[in-house]
Amino acid sequence: MMKKYWYYIGVACFSVGLLAGCAEESSEESNEEAPEENNEEASGETSYPLTVEDAMENEVEVEEDPERIVSLMPSNTEIVFELGAGEEVVGVSENDNYPEEVTELEQVGGMEINVEKVLSLEPDLVLAHASGAHNSQEALDQIEEADIPVYIVEDATSFDGVYDTIDAIGELVNEQANAEEIVTGMQEDVETVEEQASEVEDTKSVFVEVSPEPEIFTTGTGTFMNEMLEMIQAENAAADEEGWVQMNEEAVIDMQPDAIVTTYGYYTDDPVGQVTGREGWEEVPAVENEEVIDVHSDLVTRSGPRLVEGLEELAEAVYPDTFGDE
Repeated sequence: MMKKYWYYIGVACFSVGLLAGCAEESSEESNEEAPEENNEEASGETSYPLTVEDAMENEVEVEEDPERIVSLMPSNTEIVFELGAGEEVVGVSENDNYPEEVTELEQVGGMEINVEKVLSLEPDLVLAHASGAHNSQEALDQIEEADIPVYIVEDATSFDGVYDTIDAIGELVNEQANAEEIVTGMQEDVETVEEQASEVEDTKSVFVEVSPEPEIFTTGTGTFMNEMLEMIQAENAAADEEGWVQMNEEAVIDMQPDAIVTTYGYYTDDPVGQVTGREGWEEVPAVENEEVIDVHSDLVTRSGPRLVEGLEELAEAVYPDTFGDE
């Protein structure tokens, strides 16, 4: 279960009439009893040392406001930069590509973590990710043995999960106010898209192809793409499946989707042509009506602040008459 980080504010408020009737002694007593932590919470600042529980239920203690951060997952990196703490990032994974500044940072490996490189950067916080934590446990243990706090971020599969992740990282890097602002902005943008989607009259079934032949993969329930399709009033043609699943061509043809959305154009040449050129796909409605569209993979699959951009791009791809530029 995703661990939610809530911020509690316990400020005692008195009415104007009550204050006016208070004696001087009562006023002094009120000032003396005002808890110091309330001022910190009101300012949106993290109180260090900070002890939190990560996605793997590990207790993680961060002694001071991190000044040197190593991020082992692109989504973590994007969140830290969006929070305004990008200058504190000193190391990233080989897969990081956004924002542009990350291409100039030290790389600490991809699927395999270069522990020696991580330690050489002398970080005071390492942000790992639950999706790869089990495969990298030995490396993460070595980093922790060097007295470097490792926080494993939840593998979010929904917008709410991303909101929680942004809040959690915001607390770790002392950017709580910015985290709240980012989450609020994302929620408002999502609401705008959903309101516009309510105008859709003829809903479409959509097959999402996240990997081309010979191994065609799609996304079922429990994925960002499924949630996004629901938000824009579209039907996931693979809604009977769960998670990321491999499909054969015959099964996709039998689905007869109204639209096909590919998500690998950023990494592969001519994704639309790969779909439309397949033998036996001519009578699939999406191919017949030329409704095969590619969207940016990172925007619709990466669990970070740009997920709303992915939602907007998907909405325009599936329903151009509703979401397209007027």
